[in-house]
Amino acid sequence: MAEFAQQALQIVSSAFPYGDFETREVCLKYLPHAHAVLMNESTSLRKERAGLLHCMAGYFDYEGHWEEAEQYGIGAVKLKIEIHGEEHPSTLTSMANLALTYLQQGRWKDAEELQVIVMEKSKRVFGEEHPHTLTSMANLASTYWKQGRLKEAEELQVIVMEKSKRVLGEEHPGTLVSMGNLASTYRNQGRWKEAEELDVDVMKITKRVLGEEHPDTLTSMGNLASTYSQQGRWKEAEELQVDVMKITKRVLGEEHPGTLMSMGNLASTYWGQGRWKEAEELKLEVLEARKRVLGEEHPHTLISMGNLASTYSDQGRWKEAEELKLEVLEARKRALGEEHPHTLISMGNLASTYSDQGRWKEAEELQVDVMKITKRVLGEEHPHTLISMGNLASTYSDQGRWKEAEELQVDVMKITKRVLGEEHPSKR
Repeated sequence: MAEFAQQALQIVSSAFPYGDFETREVCLKYLPHAHAVLMNESTSLRKERAGLLHCMAGYFDYEGHWEEAEQYGIGAVKLKIEIHGEEHPSTLTSMANLALTYLQQGRWKDAEELQVIVMEKSKRVFGEEHPHTLTSMANLASTYWKQGRLKEAEELQVIVMEKSKRVLGEEHPGTLVSMGNLASTYRNQGRWKEAEELDVDVMKITKRVLGEEHPDTLTSMGNLASTYSQQGRWKEAEELQVDVMKITKRVLGEEHPGTLMSMGNLASTYWGQGRWKEAEELKLEVLEARKRVLGEEHPHTLISMGNLASTYSDQGRWKEAEELKLEVLEARKRALGEEHPHTLISMGNLASTYSDQGRWKEAEELQVDVMKITKRVLGEEHPHTLISMGNLASTYSDQGRWKEAEELQVDVMKITKRVLGEEHPSKR
């Protein structure tokens, strides 16, 4: 019996791939067998067990099932530490992936602590300039970015980019990714010129080195389009996004996550131009595809629902907007918890719909809750906290409560100046 269990574990562990769009059907096929072989702990094949736990964590992470991803990720890390020790490359990979799962759950502190450990160990094991070390630094920078710690994110990203250029070369895919990450941080700081220069460089190089239709090229085109959008340069953004959408449909397929993201980005550009009907049609298409491919409550599906609800709001279709926003809020509370950043965004969105209908009391109650939680969970200076304070100030203002509105707005202005600087677009 023990020999049969070992054979079963060997077969399943070698057949179960790391989860992503291309492998999800294979993962789903082997999932019951994976559960079955892991229940039997008598087998001595610990490496195979650790590898299977790692791959299953990846599958659940892709599917947006963060609790299961965490459970299997922790199992993989613990077993790999027992087998290889804390500083083995395989152990560090599983630790890095577990940190990304924490990031998806909005557990910034847990993610940061683990990423700092991975980075320090990578520096010691591989050296300061090894690609693994640079990846660990980039991951930590992403966590800083998510927390609104843009200065710290920028400092790390500049280091990663400079080292990548020196070690890997100016045109290496890893270098180009690091340039794109830094451009995103500039974009979020309102430093459009610097973001655009980097985005253009990345796009030109990826087109030349990887080809017009490579996924990295398409990502770089999408990033440049984002920089154009945020400056209100809708025509330039739209032209790029239409190209990206056409290519992704042809190369990746109609329902690939990259294709659906490109459609959603184009819909946002239509929305920014007030082209509600075109935006709505695309957003509906994306929503239906995500429901079909990912399921009703996958995080990406819920994002699509929220985007469609915003389009309804802008057309004054309050009832439809409210119904969708309520549905998203309840699903996020269930899946992510009451204090996850995405749940808080949903609460803020629903409050806006109440405000639009003149339902000030309901809007205010939600906005006060959001502000209190974001201050506690994300910190006083996080961009989401500042947005929540600004939204509540608007609700006070709409009710003629000028003093309360002014006090909040002054606080927001002071913090924004301190965190983002005098020249950020929000201060102009």
